[in-house]
Amino acid sequence: MLSLLNNAEKIGPNTIGQEMYIVWIKLALAIGAFLLILFLKNVLVKYIIKGINKILLKLEIKNNFNIIEAIENPIKNFLLLLGVYVIILTVFDIFNINALILNRAFNSCVLVLIAQSLINIVEKPPEIFNKFQDSDGKLDKIAYSFIAKFIKVAIIVVVVLTVAQEWGMPVKGLIASAGIGGAVIALASKDTAANIFAGISIIFDRSFSIGDWIQCGNVEGEVEDISIRSTKIRTSDKVLITIPNSTLANASILNFTKRDIRKISFVLGVTYDTPKEKMQLCINRIQDMLLKESDVNKDGILVYFDSYNNSSLDIVIAYYTNKTSLNEYMKVKNDVNFKILDILESEKIDVAFPTTSVYIEK
Repeated sequence: MLSLLNNAEKIGPNTIGQEMYIVWIKLALAIGAFLLILFLKNVLVKYIIKGINKILLKLEIKNNFNIIEAIENPIKNFLLLLGVYVIILTVFDIFNINALILNRAFNSCVLVLIAQSLINIVEKPPEIFNKFQDSDGKLDKIAYSFIAKFIKVAIIVVVVLTVAQEWGMPVKGLIASAGIGGAVIALASKDTAANIFAGISIIFDRSFSIGDWIQCGNVEGEVEDISIRSTKIRTSDKVLITIPNSTLANASILNFTKRDIRKISFVLGVTYDTPKEKMQLCINRIQDMLLKESDVNKDGILVYFDSYNNSSLDIVIAYYTNKTSLNEYMKVKNDVNFKILDILESEKIDVAFPTTSVYIEK
């Protein structure tokens, strides 16, 4: 395009208005190029993406929709930027203006668009990030979100330093200053550094993940987010609590989500006038009922006459359910309790409650 513009001087009659004729030809070609890019932008983007897609397939990167989506808008913006650059460069050439600043600005904008593409890819990970998958084949949200933040910061730092170098700034001096400043900040904020390293420890230990229901000390709830400094937990009453990562790393964590089964146990007290035969029959029927329940784990079922209480004969009942979420767990508990009530009613056994017998001597 630029060679075509430079050859515009060879076009047109050798007349007094030749210079004006050349100026108008250059402007017309520049504006025409911009309008052509604007008109054919979507078509050009389509062919560019098609070429990138072929390259990705050769690299055996399948399901690359996220990559294509991440770079589509930056490519469109680059084409518009290129059109504007050609027009301004033509105007600078007509008036003999030094284009050094324009070239630096164009190069800086291109670097920013490249950074935008890379950050978009990091935010929407393609198949190449499968190494962050856990044993269940699901993307480890904690590990990836944590690492993605560092990658984005690294991209921004590299682009800022490259742009600074493009504008003639002393990059080595900036890096040295940043190193000294970073050391000062690190010394002044030991807690922040401790939280960052604790966050890394949490990732590699995998003691909990986003969406898990955990308990740390007096705080219990669902993990909503794990950032560089802290972890956010939403309690059952919808209060959002932020805990420093260093606190979590040094504390005992109870992860209720990672258990395979949940235990249900309670004591059923019946009245002292219950015959021994009915007690044994009731125990046997409760055992049989639990064994037939599809949501009850067949191992670990305990139904026994346990003790003589002050006001009741106590039957201890304990079993495990395969349902670990609170709603499903409570449903299993609810269904089993109603079936126990049915057994007690059919056997005409009364549930005991605290009573006191008073004897008065005459």
